[in-house]
Amino acid sequence: MPPVAATRHRDLRVLIALVAVVWAVAMVSAAQPQGEHAPPVAAAEHESPWALPARIFNFAILAGGLFYLLRSPLAGYLTQMGIQVRSELTSAANLRKEAAAQLVAVEAKMQALPGEIEALKRRGAEEIAAEEGRIAGLAEAERQRLLEQATREIGMQLRIAERDLKQRAGELAVEVATARVKRTITTADHERLVNQYVSQVRH
Repeated sequence: MPPVAATRHRDLRVLIALVAVVWAVAMVSAAQPQGEHAPPVAAAEHESPWALPARIFNFAILAGGLFYLLRSPLAGYLTQMGIQVRSELTSAANLRKEAAAQLVAVEAKMQALPGEIEALKRRGAEEIAAEEGRIAGLAEAERQRLLEQATREIGMQLRIAERDLKQRAGELAVEVATARVKRTITTADHERLVNQYVSQVRH
């Protein structure tokens, strides 16, 4: 309850309590006999015929006063309570609409959840397949690179080995030829070759 409405409600309760006290005092005063020591029977016998109309008149005045005093606070209180009730009803209706909208959204999400899960599974499978393909491509490229590198290194080693082999074969051929010449040439052949060389130098 708002502070203003609570204050008005408290003031109205105090006013009603005061009016009830005044009404009770007035009714007790009207019910008492005229003389303090007069016997009940004598009071009843000597009661004026105008006593009942006077009581009715006093009650009417009291009721009219109460109506006059309570009309404005009671009307304001009822108006405030009506405004408050309407505000609370409006708030409750808005809350109910919001709750219904949230419930519909939650139900829609729950209904769409299996589809989203399947979509996530398919996307995950596609991503895994794409990653596997990428890894396979990288592995194949690396294999081709290593194969080409090994091929180049093997070719270079073969060329070096072939060159060394040719060089060694030449050296062996020279050694064989030298050994054969040494075995086949005689002392006379050696002298003849020396003489030819000396004669060529002279001319």
